[in-house]
Amino acid sequence: RIQQKLQELGYDPGTADGIYGTKTKNAVISFQRDNGLDDEGIVGPKTLEALGLTGGGGSGGNYGGFSESDIQLMATIISAEARGEPYQGQVAVGAVIMNRIAHPSFPNTLSGVIYQEGAFSCLYDGGVNAPVADSAYTAAREAINGCDPTGGAIYYYNPAKTTNKWIWSRQVVAVIGAHNFAV
Repeated sequence: RIQQKLQELGYDPGTADGIYGTKTKNAVISFQRDNGLDDEGIVGPKTLEALGLTGGGGSGGNYGGFSESDIQLMATIISAEARGEPYQGQVAVGAVIMNRIAHPSFPNTLSGVIYQEGAFSCLYDGGVNAPVADSAYTAAREAINGCDPTGGAIYYYNPAKTTNKWIWSRQVVAVIGAHNFAV
């Protein structure tokens, strides 16, 4: 929706494919500058409102229909699953969650994806109980806003640690930090 709206307004986010790449980010920054907004390239509530894409959820921390508690949940998973990974790897884990929500093979809600049995090892190994890194909140917001450094991955794994033979059959589309991202 963001890319389509930017196109309608005369900005060039590239193809409206739902992938928040460099072209889309540059279009967002141009829009933000032209509209007197902070030009950080992140589509938060003020930018959504300026675009006319409030998502019916009102203002005050609503990212395209996601609440602050949703962001907290996603940040908790990102922090636990991508601890020690570069920031882009944290965003990529969040993007996988978002890609799963949109994919017909997975639940269509954030909590459904996160709590799907066996989906995230941190729920079973206690990693989810560790303190949440500050960067995970920003990464969660970026992923919710459409940033996807994986190009559409719905799986990720650390090849040095996985014992799941099936995951090796998936096509790797990106390698970020210690994780392979696959479809």
